[in-house]
Amino acid sequence: MRLGVLAGLGRDWHESIEKVRIADSLGYELVATGEAWGPSTIPWMTLLAAHTRNIQIGTSILNTYSRSPGAIAQEFATLEMLSGGRMVCGLGSSGHRVIEHFHGVAFDKPLRRIREYVDIINTLIKGERLNYEGQVFSMSRGFRLDYDRPRDHVPIYIAAITPKSIRQTGEIADGIYPIHWPKGHFASLRKDLSDASEAVGRDAASVTIAPFTNVYVLTGNLSDDEKAWLAARQPLFHYINRMGDFYWNMLASNGFEAEVTASRAAWSQRDMEGAVKAITEDMVREIQVIGPIESVAEQLAERSAAGAELQMVQMPGGSIAQAGHRLEALLG
Repeated sequence: MRLGVLAGLGRDWHESIEKVRIADSLGYELVATGEAWGPSTIPWMTLLAAHTRNIQIGTSILNTYSRSPGAIAQEFATLEMLSGGRMVCGLGSSGHRVIEHFHGVAFDKPLRRIREYVDIINTLIKGERLNYEGQVFSMSRGFRLDYDRPRDHVPIYIAAITPKSIRQTGEIADGIYPIHWPKGHFASLRKDLSDASEAVGRDAASVTIAPFTNVYVLTGNLSDDEKAWLAARQPLFHYINRMGDFYWNMLASNGFEAEVTASRAAWSQRDMEGAVKAITEDMVREIQVIGPIESVAEQLAERSAAGAELQMVQMPGGSIAQAGHRLEALLG
């Protein structure tokens, strides 16, 4: 079972670093961090590169609008040198609300932009001259990105959930970050990725499936467990009702049409309680990991066997010691 951890800067970066160092010592494979409309993730990854030894360090995700592909390649070139070649470049389109109303950039051709970003970043990291003619970008002066490169390729993971995006990811990427992906559908996701990879002459296992996996621990205390179930339903409610069309369409097509329809109907009347309650226990268990601490590692192992190759769990809260105990428990 391969595990990674999602770890942001937090209120006390010294404490956050120590938690990541524990994950590093325990053998967690990847620490990833995003930014959305929060602070930039690049300075935080610089600290991670300087304070860890073995764990890979990645983004989850950088959008393909607010930075040029050349700027991203430059940033990862520096991070590669600082980390000794341990970086993972996570890319995604984000959504039109963030892109247009935080960055002020038109949200156009999201799939095509991702493809061209991957092409250009790969070219620059490899050290080749940049002569590129695409639908979005045109570069003809042959610039090269010169640096003391530890390797000539940085793995690129793409946040993808739609059929077209999954197919493109299978063609061009090294990994995929699916979010809220039901455990019963990892096998079909693997087939879609493998078919796309083989169609362009790549190995069937070219793309690592690295789902974001939320974990909720039940203690046996009725009040605490009710709060845990509510917390487990909350992100599903949010993505079904407040994150555009892609996510609820994905969940509906992956077996939860009834729950999605009921939740959206309730939320259309601004019935928060009804919208959350429409998300059934079965739906939560299919998408999240929830149960007593002794069962959590078993559930993660079950998902691993089902095709969740590198599961990305949230960094546990609490003190450094508490986070360390939880990280160790998740490994089983």
